[in-house]
Amino acid sequence: MTEHKKKPKVVEPNMDEVDAPAEFAEKAVADELASLEKDLAEAQDQCKEFSEGWQRERADFLNYKKRVERDQAQLHQVISGNIIRKFLSVMDDMERAMANRPQNAENQDWWAGVELIYRKLQGILEAEGVTVIPAEGEVFDPAIHEAITHEANDGVESGKIIAVVQQGYRMGDRIIRPALVRVAQ
Repeated sequence: MTEHKKKPKVVEPNMDEVDAPAEFAEKAVADELASLEKDLAEAQDQCKEFSEGWQRERADFLNYKKRVERDQAQLHQVISGNIIRKFLSVMDDMERAMANRPQNAENQDWWAGVELIYRKLQGILEAEGVTVIPAEGEVFDPAIHEAITHEANDGVESGKIIAVVQQGYRMGDRIIRPALVRVAQ
């Protein structure tokens, strides 16, 4: 038996058929490229949105932090002012005692103790930033002075302070206690 081998049939490629798979491959690549470009644009938009959101949140947080710090500083100043205001009555009493000391008190040891207490109290108030509000001889300012009387006085210009009845104090920009004064009319 003879085997008969079949010869393969040689098919001549049709040029139209050869171009079709190449066009299909190009179209697939172009579609994939368009899809990737679309995905990239979406990712970039999302990245921009996230970045802007993050920046807004960061700015909001910084503003919140500044507001909390400012509120805490104001609260500290109010609390300190309230405590210091209680010590001011002691300071007034010490100033009255210093102004009305008995004769020859400077030579006695107990008076040296009183002066030491007065200086310590002054030092504590100064360390806390408490300062005396200037008043005597100044022009009356209702923001820092409180007039208890208006008196006619020939030697003093109208609106000027004649005398200080009670010293006024401030701590920083905040008035702890206005000065009680007598004002020329």
